[in-house]
Amino acid sequence: MDLVIKILQFFLCFTILVGIHELGHFFMARIFHIRVEKFYIFFDPWFSLFKFRHKDTEYGLGWLPLGGYVKIAGMIDESMDKEQMKQAPKPDEFRAKPAWQRFLVMIAGVVMNVLLAIVIYCGICYTWGDTYLANEDARWGYNFNEAAHKLGFHDGDRILTIDGQPVEKIQDIVTALLITEGDRNVRVLRNGAETELTLPLDALIAMRQEKGYEGFLALRYPFIVDSTTSAAAIAALRPGDEIRAVDELRNAEFPEYQKYIASKAGDSVRLEVLRGDNLLQIALPVSDEGMIGVMTRSKIYTPRTQKYSFWESIPAGIHRTGEMLSSYWEQLKLIVQPKTKMYEELGGFIAIGSIFPSEWNWQDFWIKTAFLSIILAVMNIIPIPGLDGGHAIFTFWEMITRRKVSEKVLEIAQYVGMFILLMLLLYANGNDIYRFFIK
Repeated sequence: MDLVIKILQFFLCFTILVGIHELGHFFMARIFHIRVEKFYIFFDPWFSLFKFRHKDTEYGLGWLPLGGYVKIAGMIDESMDKEQMKQAPKPDEFRAKPAWQRFLVMIAGVVMNVLLAIVIYCGICYTWGDTYLANEDARWGYNFNEAAHKLGFHDGDRILTIDGQPVEKIQDIVTALLITEGDRNVRVLRNGAETELTLPLDALIAMRQEKGYEGFLALRYPFIVDSTTSAAAIAALRPGDEIRAVDELRNAEFPEYQKYIASKAGDSVRLEVLRGDNLLQIALPVSDEGMIGVMTRSKIYTPRTQKYSFWESIPAGIHRTGEMLSSYWEQLKLIVQPKTKMYEELGGFIAIGSIFPSEWNWQDFWIKTAFLSIILAVMNIIPIPGLDGGHAIFTFWEMITRRKVSEKVLEIAQYVGMFILLMLLLYANGNDIYRFFIK
């Protein structure tokens, strides 16, 4: 059932993204009175799952879930309809229109994906706000996994800056470390003193490839007094007191203190207690059951939530879209740099599908849909023949030089682009098969 939910989310998301993208081309073509012969979700080689015709356009659902398309009359596209191109241009064909109109038709899909991301992020901000755990609230630092220890982090370190930039949200820390083309300089607060760590790029790459980012850090849980039950504890401690040390044990978490106190059953312990700005020394007896009569506070960290009114959600959604566009563009630039080895982690449909949770959560679904819409927009604007960016760059060249690129060149470019895209598709999905079924 978990797999079914993942698959349903993937296909719903993909259908929305492809449908919106192709609607951009469709509507812009209609605005300029260009005939659209086909509008398909998914591809339909040999046959389609269903189709119908309205006016001069055939609408349908293909069986091959690798995208979707609109077939615009008089345009050299993935359909490679050479017979149509041999005929004289008709007034309602793409090739008969001015270059600026053809350019707008080409980029309309990308624009629609960006607009979709903006609308979704606006809706998320208005409906749920922005909830996060603030790095500033991690007063007691973090516990780190083995991969982080290899990089030089110590349990209890509190991260202050990464490459001189403060980190606002805890969930952004790992991303800030991984999305880099060079070493990272991290300043931490360790035992009351600031320490600078230099994380080499090779070590960060190794950590990323070994998935050391999973469980990279976790918030530490201090020993904070919530209430007291024994007479001695009631007399000595107050709610909100922070127990910083028990005998010689310090810089530990509550479970460690609890285990140590239990080992002193029938004896007594000396507590170092922080109350406000004062550091107190308090001795308490330990019962035969290994307890000192203190109930600890369970809720230490409170997520922050930024709420937005309807009108506030609009600039917030636009800003968030801009941030995500910038972030993904940076990631894309790193993928083409061999030294980062990020190209080895390209994923296909299995990787995309795996990002969806096994339980349906609308907030999570829309967050991922917005991000994938941005990915689709960025990938499509890349000037590879066969993609929107490839078509647009030839049209833009025509707008500048006033010289139209020959249909033969466009045809060859389309074949080259389709070959490149096919190779990328095979490589990405081959990586999926290797990672999920072989490795």
